[in-house]
Amino acid sequence: MDGDFQESQPPEKEGLKEEMQSVVEEARMVLPGVQALFGFQTMAVFNNRFETVPEGAKVAYLIALALLVIAMGLLMSPAAYHRLAERGRVSRQMINLSSTFITSSMLPLALALAIDVYVVASTVLDNHVLGLAGAIATCVFLAGFWYVFPLMRKATR
Repeated sequence: MDGDFQESQPPEKEGLKEEMQSVVEEARMVLPGVQALFGFQTMAVFNNRFETVPEGAKVAYLIALALLVIAMGLLMSPAAYHRLAERGRVSRQMINLSSTFITSSMLPLALALAIDVYVVASTVLDNHVLGLAGAIATCVFLAGFWYVFPLMRKATR
């Protein structure tokens, strides 16, 4: 399977502007999904069915909402930083900081999604153990694709 991911040509080194453009595009890819999820989560509390959700699950849902706010804040921070601290400039420090913010945003996003899976699965199945298993599976899956796989690929280069 690893052969499917072999690079056919050696990677090219990006200039600072191109690298910053890539960082901005990456944030733009993730942010709409986080914002949509946040919108759906805030709407869920106004659904009549939400009243039947156990109190513990409601608290978990609120924690997931807070984690989404953290993810959105981290995803939007590079734009605010650029406008306030480095207006008109692109620096290595800004690219590194922006990359750190975007990479860091994926952790609260993964946790929020896992908590959502827990709340939904435990409510629908009326089984907290299965809900917890779904949440753990979600964390493992997302951590694998968002952190482990890229770091393994980086290590093989």
